[in-house]
Amino acid sequence: MNRAFSRKKDKTWMHTPEALSKHYIPYNAKFLGSTEVEQPKGTEVVRDAVRKLKFARHIKKSEGQKIPKVELQISIYGVKILEPKTKEVQHNCQLHRISFCADDKTDKRIFTFICKDSESNKHLCYVFDSEKCAEEITLTIGQAFDLAYRKFLESGGKDVETRKQIAGLQKRIQDLETENMELKNKVQDLESQLRTTQVSASPAGTGTPKSPSTDIFDMVPFSPVSHVTSTPARNGTQPPPVPSRATEIKRDLFGAEPFDPFTCGAGDFPPDIESKLEEMQRQRWRGSKWD
Repeated sequence: MNRAFSRKKDKTWMHTPEALSKHYIPYNAKFLGSTEVEQPKGTEVVRDAVRKLKFARHIKKSEGQKIPKVELQISIYGVKILEPKTKEVQHNCQLHRISFCADDKTDKRIFTFICKDSESNKHLCYVFDSEKCAEEITLTIGQAFDLAYRKFLESGGKDVETRKQIAGLQKRIQDLETENMELKNKVQDLESQLRTTQVSASPAGTGTPKSPSTDIFDMVPFSPVSHVTSTPARNGTQPPPVPSRATEIKRDLFGAEPFDPFTCGAGDFPPDIESKLEEMQRQRWRGSKWD
């Protein structure tokens, strides 16, 4: 193993200071994983971590699992590990928390760095596999350290504190975004369960009965084909009962029963009218006889 960054004044770096201070340098690599180490630095420390993660990766590879690919974004603020397609940040290792960085001279594809976790305060060793850029990535991290240290000297330490505050706020924002996404998913699940419960509780083809509409006098309009039920008016009063059509007595405008010649019998007329009718019938009979 070889320690990557040393602050030699005659060191020739690969990138311009502006590229690392105002932007970042991206690299693609395979992420073997991270493991806890007891010491913040040391060649033997990272060698044991690499051996451990390589063995775990061989086991997963035999089970058919592939080594995940990641994108590294290196700047004077730290090293970000992202998912290449979605650009989701998986790990954000701030530069002032990285204590050691090295590439493996026996296996030139492997490079590592040790970073102190911001939550657990444990030292974690991150191990990567890059077929062509392992040494270049290590040197880029070393250049980021050199630029950050110079900036620290120029600002008298104030810039480091500002970066710490910004990093803390960025982590807080990331946590809130994750929590917000989880809450949105829970709300969607509850809405889906509520709709399913409503559909299963309501029988098919049934609906809420609608009350009949009323006119401006709060009266239910008359319908000759519908059965009129006793429905309370809007003002709370009960409408008068409607008489049955079978028992209803039909009368004319003056209250008299209408004349029906098919239902009236002889006994329904007064005596004087009956005698006149009989006399008219006899005269008609005599006239027809003489003819």
